[in-house]
Formats: sequence, structure tokens, C-alpha cells
Amino acid sequence: MARLLVVHHSPTRSTRALLEAASAGAGDPAIDGVEVVVRPALEATADEVLDADGYLLGTTANFGYMSGALKHFFDSTFLAVGGQLDGLPDGEGPSTAGRPFGLFVHGRYDTVGAVRSVLSIVGGLRWTQAAEVLDVLGEVTEAHRERAYELGATVSALLSDT
Repeated sequence: MARLLVVHHSPTRSTRALLEAASAGAGDPAIDGVEVVVRPALEATADEVLDADGYLLGTTANFGYMSGALKHFFDSTFLAVGGQLDGLPDGEGPSTAGRPFGLFVHGRYDTVGAVRSVLSIVGGLRWTQAAEVLDVLGEVTEAHRERAYELGATVSALLSDT
């Protein structure tokens, strides 16, 4: 069975609403053969990243950047899961390159820096963007929840047996 790892930092009502909708989409009953594992960013491990077949990332936009919790997740797993630093040869260890990911970001004023920072890091991991980034400013509407559901379902469906 394929595994989708949802790594998030959802300290606000708005980000939790997006997380709940995206997770529900990932677990849509029409999608077979995918186990959805949801982990707060401060608890997710490199082993969980290696064991997953795809990723759904969620964060708040904080001062023009991703949340510190999601940054900590990347800092603590990057090299162990095959991340590459400029100018260094490919490692001989495990790699998650090519695996699909999706991203949702919520901010009050701006999400540009948060999106850019996450995309930069997943570029070093060589993950494949599976869907358009969902970036939401201000209040989360029903339309945002529907887009989050679709995001989760899209990434999950890519991993599905059907």
C-alpha cells in the first residue's frame, strides 16, 4: 500500500481548516490503496519521509517565510532523505527524488516568501510538484476548503492503485 505523508504546522484555525480539508481529500473513499499519515512538522521524522511515497505539506506564512516548525522539519530531515546541496555530488544514501508533493500555505498579508522558501527546499530534494500550490490570504472560505480537498485528493490519487 502506498503512503502519503502529510507534514504540517497548523497553529491557527485557518490553517487547521485547510489541513482538515486536504487530509479528507487525501483519504477520499474513491481512492484505493493509499494510507494517509498526518504528522505535525515538529514530530515528523526522516524515517517517515523515507517510508512515504508522496507528501502533502502545510504551513502558515510567518514574516515572509514558512513556519519555523516546517523549516525545522526540513532542517532535520533534508540530508537523510536525499537532499542535495549545490556543488556536491549525489549521495550514495537513500533518496526521495521524484516523489510527488503538494503544498498549502495560509497567511494574513502575504504568502509569496513562504511558498518560495518551501519550493526552494523541495527543489533540493528533487520532489515533483503534483498540483498547483494552494496559497490562501485571509479568511478560509468554502471555496478554499474545496481546493484543499482537491489538492489532497490529487496527490493521493497519484499514489493510488486505481
